[in-house]
Amino acid sequence: MKGQVLVSKQEMLKIIENKRAELIDIVQKNGLNSTISIEYSQELDKLLNEYIELP
Repeated sequence: MKGQVLVSKQEMLKIIENKRAELIDIVQKNGLNSTISIEYSQELDKLLNEYIELP
């Protein structure tokens, strides 16, 4: 698994919470349908999917 970093579920939850807070801030400043808001939302989706796959 080259290039893959293992993190605990607790660490991943912190990363997800930080990304969620960033997304909320971006949406408030740029609107829900702005390109940057959509990018942040997709990043959050990816993190949530990764969290689900953690052992």
